[in-house]
Amino acid sequence: MGCSQMVFSSRTKPIIIDSDLIIVHVQEQRLKEVGPTNWQKAFFLLTKSDAFIVGMRKWLNNYAGGQVDWKGKFTGDLPPIPPREQVMERYQSHVANCRSCSSTYKGLQVLEIALQVTSILSAGILVCTYPNLMSPAARLAIVSMAFLCFLASRYLGYFIYKSFHYHDYDHASRGQRNLVTFLTELFSHNHSI
Repeated sequence: MGCSQMVFSSRTKPIIIDSDLIIVHVQEQRLKEVGPTNWQKAFFLLTKSDAFIVGMRKWLNNYAGGQVDWKGKFTGDLPPIPPREQVMERYQSHVANCRSCSSTYKGLQVLEIALQVTSILSAGILVCTYPNLMSPAARLAIVSMAFLCFLASRYLGYFIYKSFHYHDYDHASRGQRNLVTFLTELFSHNHSI
């Protein structure tokens, strides 16, 4: 697997897996409420891909009294469900420990800073030059470059945050985002961590 494939794989798989972590925490609590042998009341297993879970649960009921025997090492008390931000946090749980993600993260941060510096320098050049020393077309080109570099740095910061720190995946509203929502998120959060 090439470097770009590893980064793509490391970036896309957690979106689905992280969203399932919240569900797993809730299901653990529900299973504790109904008891391990009544797992059918705690889980809704509808698809063929759930067959292995159903098989494991039936095996536990038939051969292990509905649950794993931890030989007294586990009391059965579950911790409270942590906040979504803690469960779906990516940097400490993955990026810091994955060489390909860590190097990609650092490279994107350098690119974000370079875009910001380019934007500021472009604006500085524009301010420091006398109006008659530069043609209107050149001034427009510099203003456009400064603006585009600024927008690109904001989007890259947003991308870095969503890809390497925290990405809240809401199954219910997936696909219902519009441009206004995206721009509001883009400019309302400070993505520098």
